[in-house]
Amino acid sequence: MTRHMGWSRRIRSTGPAVIASVALLVGCEALPEPDSPAGSGGGGDGAAAPDGRAVSPLDNPDGTEPGLGPVSGERARAAAVDLIGKVTTKGRGPRTGYDRDEFGYAWMDTADGVPLARNGCDTRNDLLKLHGRNVEFRTGSDCVVVAMDLHDPYTGQDIAWKKAKASEVQIDHVVPLSYSWQMGASRWSESKREQLANDALNLLPVEGRANSAKSDSGPAAWLPPNKRIRCAYTVRFAQVALKYEMAVTAPDKRMMLEQCGG
Repeated sequence: MTRHMGWSRRIRSTGPAVIASVALLVGCEALPEPDSPAGSGGGGDGAAAPDGRAVSPLDNPDGTEPGLGPVSGERARAAAVDLIGKVTTKGRGPRTGYDRDEFGYAWMDTADGVPLARNGCDTRNDLLKLHGRNVEFRTGSDCVVVAMDLHDPYTGQDIAWKKAKASEVQIDHVVPLSYSWQMGASRWSESKREQLANDALNLLPVEGRANSAKSDSGPAAWLPPNKRIRCAYTVRFAQVALKYEMAVTAPDKRMMLEQCGG
């Protein structure tokens, strides 16, 4: 049983007055700063995570906190623009030689140098446990997730997911592996490519259709439909690029800056 389910049990056993107080506090923390509208300044189509668990990427530099929360407020957006400004640019190279296997087998637990590795559970299930709520496991396992509730940051929708329809939730590589290959990963060591493919910073469980629509696009060609999250998405894209000393294309960087008001 996950810590999230334990929290739910504690809430159910708490009196109504205490529950109301907790809800009020969480609601206050989720309010945007008074000098700005909520989100990234690009308008708002989607809803925030219903339980307040989604964390801004500026407060989650290693990707080990759940969700992808909006970057809200003038100071936060200025910090986002500063971070994105540090990313270097270059042209996108050819896709020649790209193969998913160049980044190790899918969802390996043995990629060194990244959070959640070598814990006896593969990367996909680690991500489902991290970001899901009301997580249920296969009988006799504390690893294999068979059902959960997910707030998808890309669409702003809630998904009641079951393993029987696995493709409804997919794990997105924020910086697509093919994109990274074209931006220099073709010359990286095998271990560095395995890190990128299994790093929680570069991974988000999202609606399958949104992930398929994104394909291997950079931010200039694709952004999440949920406008509230677009600045946060480009910040996460920049965090991955900086961590792995990887450039992005000039159009991608311009679009990233634009989403955060830069």
